[in-house]
Amino acid sequence: MSKPNVSISELLRIPAVRWTLTTTFFWYLAAICLGVALGIHVYDITGSRRDLGLLGLVEFLPTAVLALVTGSIADRYDRRTIASVALTLEAVVVGLLILVTHTQPRTATPFLVAAFSFGALRAFNAPAMGSMRAAAAPIDVLPRVMAVGSASWQFAIIGGPLLGAWSYRRSPATAYEIAASLMIVALFCTRLIPTETSRAHLRIDGKPEEQPTFRAAVQGLSTLRRNPILLGAIALDLFAVLFGGAVALLPAVAKDILGGDSFQVGLLRAAGGIGAAIVTISLALRPLQRSIGRWLLGAVGLFGLATIVFGFSRSVILSAVALFVLSGADSVSVFIRGTLVPLVTPPAERGRVLAVEAVFIGASNELGAFESGEVAHHFGTVPSIVSGGVLTIVVVVLWWFVFRPLRDVDRFADVHVTS
Repeated sequence: MSKPNVSISELLRIPAVRWTLTTTFFWYLAAICLGVALGIHVYDITGSRRDLGLLGLVEFLPTAVLALVTGSIADRYDRRTIASVALTLEAVVVGLLILVTHTQPRTATPFLVAAFSFGALRAFNAPAMGSMRAAAAPIDVLPRVMAVGSASWQFAIIGGPLLGAWSYRRSPATAYEIAASLMIVALFCTRLIPTETSRAHLRIDGKPEEQPTFRAAVQGLSTLRRNPILLGAIALDLFAVLFGGAVALLPAVAKDILGGDSFQVGLLRAAGGIGAAIVTISLALRPLQRSIGRWLLGAVGLFGLATIVFGFSRSVILSAVALFVLSGADSVSVFIRGTLVPLVTPPAERGRVLAVEAVFIGASNELGAFESGEVAHHFGTVPSIVSGGVLTIVVVVLWWFVFRPLRDVDRFADVHVTS
């Protein structure tokens, strides 16, 4: 099957696509459920917006440090095995977190250690899973695969916050137990991914084509640097979401500004997930065809504008609408970037490029959470959110002029793998 207009049902009949997307869905669901519970738990214990930011920072640091290693490993060894080991160890860390929770901790330290561990393990898992997803179907139907993958992510964004907040209200340990269970389900699904998808980068005897070297490890950076479309798309996400890290401050917004409780945190995050899911389902059914570059920049600009509205809001309804729009715009950006990156990256280098991308995404999300937490600590929650939205719009304007090849991308078919 190699037709670009393949239906979603036909796509999901491909075992590699079906099990790769199922695995990532449960992994996403577990990670979001866990992240919501961790944020609420830490804020309940310390009441510190700075600690919310530190959670993001410590999760990002191992991703940045390990990027060159994890990407090279994903391109040289069995990706299914890498993902399985990482998921297993994540479940173990959550198990330890459950034990710590029963001791009634009074500081954020054990949660910061856990977040650091999750960051290190996901640094290995992200390029392995991303490479398998890109290899699961013919390249001409990759936009449809990525759209369906984005939809699974958005469904996790809806379900994860509600599940995390609801289970946290029962007890923090319950939330962590559910997250661990979801990771075990993802681990089981990983083992069902066909071998050829996991090992397409290996010789027929199952050994790496070449031994990992420092030169091979930095190949992802070289590929990124020599392609302005690839560099522009990934760097746009880095700087835009770095400044627009409003979601990290949701526990403070819900409790201190909107007068809600922990469950309202889940509801607000779910509102964003609903907006993103509607957009993503639309993209899965009818992917973007033309003006891809302009759609990308426009979506990030709308993300910044919605962030500003969210920052000024004093109404739960308006805040939910702003998050609805914000997440919907972000889902367009995620879809376009997720499709462009594999299209312009040689298959043998996808692990390394995706590892570098993971650093950029980690910087935009986890480091962005730290930036938002620090600004909120010194200047207040509202200035932190609003200034982030303004800076996001400034980034879009700069990218419009600096990365013209990205702006001028019309169709996905117009871009090619870089040599």
